[in-house]
Amino acid sequence: MDQVKSRGLVLLGCGKMGSAMLEGWLSDGLPTSSVWVNDPYPSDWLKSLDGLNLNTQIPENPAIVLIAVKPQMMARALPSLKALGNGTTLFLSVAAGTPISAYEGMLGDKTPIIRAMPNTPAAIGRGITAICGNDHAPDAHLSLATALLSAVGQVVRLEGEHQMDAVTAVSGSGPAYVFHLIEALAAAGVRQGLPEALALQLAKATVGGAGALAEAADEDPAQLRVNVTSPGGTTAAALSVLMDETTGFPDLLARAVKAAADRSKELANG
Repeated sequence: MDQVKSRGLVLLGCGKMGSAMLEGWLSDGLPTSSVWVNDPYPSDWLKSLDGLNLNTQIPENPAIVLIAVKPQMMARALPSLKALGNGTTLFLSVAAGTPISAYEGMLGDKTPIIRAMPNTPAAIGRGITAICGNDHAPDAHLSLATALLSAVGQVVRLEGEHQMDAVTAVSGSGPAYVFHLIEALAAAGVRQGLPEALALQLAKATVGGAGALAEAADEDPAQLRVNVTSPGGTTAAALSVLMDETTGFPDLLARAVKAAADRSKELANG
């Protein structure tokens, strides 16, 4: 992190994800004077940070450029940083659907590039981010990216970029699946006679608590499921529906994740 403090960190785009990360880094002791943010629509929070270099001339050789702009804005935003390509500046992208080869094409094929896929629980420090790099991003760069991204949750390294579409479909898009589960569970409670507010409170706490237990427990999720399922009881009755091979969760989620992964491939291919 010393080189980040001395050479600087540039955020190209700083929306919800970039802001969540920046908040984590500042909390970990990164001074605002070491951060440059280039964002056409900066939030009030960004404007309130004393010492932050906001929409000003970036340093000549920053340690890292974090690319957090929307994919459709990439072709317009990146060419301005081409002078930093093929050098010692690490480019770290958290933009979905843009492959490493696209960055190499815009910045130079000798540019150190790491592609990362975070997810929205990063906003509360509970995210998980998967990373992979090109041949010019050695272990030292991966370690630096891991240290930075750990400010907002867990970090895992992939075998290669070929795994990124599946990661996007599971953990990148996954929070939306869980939010929809909460919606559906609450709606089902209302259909059984519960008030909406109570049903939603029960659904949120149940999904949140079960997720925390799954992470903390030594047993795997299958065993945790068995632990709360009495033969012939109410949970077993529900699971007979949810675990049906053709209409239950296994087939439904497999199709949903495949649809997300297929779409990720389409976005990467333009």
